[in-house]
Amino acid sequence: MDAKARNCLLQHREALEKDIKTSYIMDRMINDGVLTVSEEEKVKNEPTQQQRAALLIKMILKKDNYSYISFYNALIHEGYKDLAALLQSGIPVISSSSGGKDSVGGITSYVKTVLCEGGVPQRPVVFVTRKKLVNAIQQNLLKLNGEPGWVVIYGMAGCGKSVLAAESVRDHFFLDGCFPGGVHWVSVGKQDKSGLLMKLQNLCTRLDQDESFSQRLPLNIEEAKDRLRILMLRKHPRSLLILDDVWDPWVLKAFDNQCQILLTTRDKSVTDSVMGPKYVVSVESGLGKEKGLEILSLFVNMKKADLPEQAHSIIKECKGSPLVVSLIGALLRDFPNRWDYYLRQLQNKQFKRIRKSSSYDYEALDEAMSISVEMLREDIKDYYTDLSILQKDVKVPTKVLCILWDMETEEVEDILQEFVNKSLLFCDRNGKSFCYYLHDLQVDFLIEKNRNQLQNLHKKIITQFQKHYQPHTLSPDQEDCMYWYNFLAYHMGSANMHKVR
Repeated sequence: MDAKARNCLLQHREALEKDIKTSYIMDRMINDGVLTVSEEEKVKNEPTQQQRAALLIKMILKKDNYSYISFYNALIHEGYKDLAALLQSGIPVISSSSGGKDSVGGITSYVKTVLCEGGVPQRPVVFVTRKKLVNAIQQNLLKLNGEPGWVVIYGMAGCGKSVLAAESVRDHFFLDGCFPGGVHWVSVGKQDKSGLLMKLQNLCTRLDQDESFSQRLPLNIEEAKDRLRILMLRKHPRSLLILDDVWDPWVLKAFDNQCQILLTTRDKSVTDSVMGPKYVVSVESGLGKEKGLEILSLFVNMKKADLPEQAHSIIKECKGSPLVVSLIGALLRDFPNRWDYYLRQLQNKQFKRIRKSSSYDYEALDEAMSISVEMLREDIKDYYTDLSILQKDVKVPTKVLCILWDMETEEVEDILQEFVNKSLLFCDRNGKSFCYYLHDLQVDFLIEKNRNQLQNLHKKIITQFQKHYQPHTLSPDQEDCMYWYNFLAYHMGSANMHKVR
């Protein structure tokens, strides 16, 4: 058992021994295979309730992580939610590689059945684990504690949100303990009202296959929302609804009906208007170097150590984007001698040529990126285009963009927050000051998309700089001073301007 889990159990040992009745808890632990019948008999032979509880905890302390998780789940099942809450911080990292005697690749037949019935996608053909993120999602789902609420997985295009959502429920103990009512997956995407109604109708049909509630489909979204609420409450209590690829806040209102919901999105603000507790898991935009190389090695059926130098350059160039690595890996599987070619396309930002059907919803990087930009409000699209002049790995103070757009700080921060919420920009907060930056792939995408406008965009920032600082002098204590000192010449050169008036 992990030291953290063991310490948590020891810390709350007295409260547990005082309050729990062991019989039903042991039944569940026996069903989970972490307690034997002979151990149960030893506990039952103790003369008092408190002594029985003490012996059970003593036994658990000598066991593994799954025994701790099984005990935690049994407490929730048997109405000891307050005691379970004491153990929540000690829940160990749940490994999907050792979950049951009948498991294949860590997945038990029970898990396969539940996830298949719920429409949860299978693992991609080429798959690498991201245990830290999966565990973070599971820990946040545990915080719901069986009550209605939301866990939001968000990040930029192609960072692997859907795969992580599916992986978080691909665990026997976690699934059985937290969501015994099952898991129900809905691929949402961008929808109009008729498309949303169809999604809701299909979900209601899936949840009511014996037609015990109604023999006709709901006729409108409100009726569908009511039907879904009753079905989840009466036929599928303690189940998890997974909404994949949510774009619009209004769509979520149809599902805001006292459920436990896990959702994936590029826009973390989509849950702003829904009720109940919300927990957010931010997915890093890139895999680490070793994970990226592992994916490429699996695609081309080579050992990591035998991969050519171009493999390392590809991972570095795309910052480990799971989408890019998967697209290039799938292409190399068909054309194993094209390492130089695909690296060159990546370096030259020829994203349209890096195209291949994959487990992702998009077949090319430019398609995945552009759809996020297209979904921006019309009145702020031009502001995002202006960011094409930013350089890679450069964090820009808010003041620079205030000058560029001739706006008050608050107005600029509101616009930039829209981009941040939609995973189109990143924010680094240092006390009260904010700095903003783009992912390398976003810089490449913007440069390629707006290539014909770049000179004018650079002229614009120079003109705005002249306008602002003509009556003033640029002082070293201003937050934007170092930016202009480092990059004014770069903007001038890109604008083909040789001097500032």
